[in-house]
Amino acid sequence: MTTTLVTGGTRGLGLETARRLVLAGHRVYLGARDLACGLEVASAIGVHALELDVTDEVSVATAARRLSDDAGGLDVLVNNAGVSGEQRPVADASVADLRRVLETNVIGAATVLATFTPVLDASAAPVVVNVSSAVGSLTLNARPGAPWSTVAYPVSKAALNMLTIQYARAFPRWRVNSATPGLTATDFAPSAARGHSVAEGAEILVQMASIGPDGPTGTFVDINGTVPW
Repeated sequence: MTTTLVTGGTRGLGLETARRLVLAGHRVYLGARDLACGLEVASAIGVHALELDVTDEVSVATAARRLSDDAGGLDVLVNNAGVSGEQRPVADASVADLRRVLETNVIGAATVLATFTPVLDASAAPVVVNVSSAVGSLTLNARPGAPWSTVAYPVSKAALNMLTIQYARAFPRWRVNSATPGLTATDFAPSAARGHSVAEGAEILVQMASIGPDGPTGTFVDINGTVPW
């Protein structure tokens, strides 16, 4: 059975991805900062709760040991935990907000990757899905009329994409990709009524979590295909 960890899995896209992967036959561990919340959610969808705060190195290390002891290895990591930040215009953005967003979206993801590397290496075909966003595309942002004019969140997703490239190069046996669910109506982005549903947003995450050893690596994709870096 495929063993999968979804970080930030108690709500929104993380929860839907975990639920869908259980239905696909995965043994899913749901990473949660609040273990009580994680246990409640996990019980409802038939997964295993794992206390995991990506901004706390001790928490990440403890989670890695527990998962390794319990499952023996990790086949799929969905790096989903993230924060949106204050979403202020560039002129009003604060360095404090940038630091907070990078701590979760980039340093947190990197901490999970580094700590879980030996657990992933124990798998015959490791897969990593870094949940990114089109707002992190340098190419799209450089185009005239690009709609994004904030600092912290786009910078964090651009950096996360670089993490994808570097890990894909460093671990050629792994499949490491960035995937963007697109504009999705969740608690994370409650104003996204013009976007699509959580089920639609999770589709590309489920697809990329389900690829085999001959699948793509070092790519940035959405449900329609390749997204420019």
